[in-house]
Amino acid sequence: MAKAIQKEDSATETITLDSKDLAILNLLQQNARATVKQIAEQVHLSTTPVHERIKRMEANGVIKQYATLVDHTKVRKGLMVICYVSLKEHNKIAGVKFIKAIQAMNEVIECYNISGEFDFMLKVVEEDMNAYYDFHVNKLSQIENMGHVQSVFVIGIIKQTHQLVFGS
Repeated sequence: MAKAIQKEDSATETITLDSKDLAILNLLQQNARATVKQIAEQVHLSTTPVHERIKRMEANGVIKQYATLVDHTKVRKGLMVICYVSLKEHNKIAGVKFIKAIQAMNEVIECYNISGEFDFMLKVVEEDMNAYYDFHVNKLSQIENMGHVQSVFVIGIIKQTHQLVFGS
């Protein structure tokens, strides 16, 4: 199945980053609202080169976007479910249809094409078990070519980060 899915162009292209670039990335991952002046002070550069480095990393796709991380439990999305999905047919058309259907579902906050027994792993958030049941029966299971779905309910989050660590 993995061969049937087109990879993002940026996934195969490696950008050379020096220690200052990595330091800037670390600071932005900790606080995306940090000002160029604040970052410049911490990496010991003036504001102009810091600004140029950030713009270059944005243009090269190293920095994909800036986001606000929301605590799902505080906005009536207290149930998190990991869904393992296998499709009946494994061809490019079937894969593309599945991906388009998943991308249209707001309940799915992450989707990975995986190897092994299943083809995809989804992270789904819902208000409660009743809302998840409705999603599973009336949306997810209705996708054309749906094979097997295994739902695993998250009972606690031990570690959750979006920060990549550079260096040791």
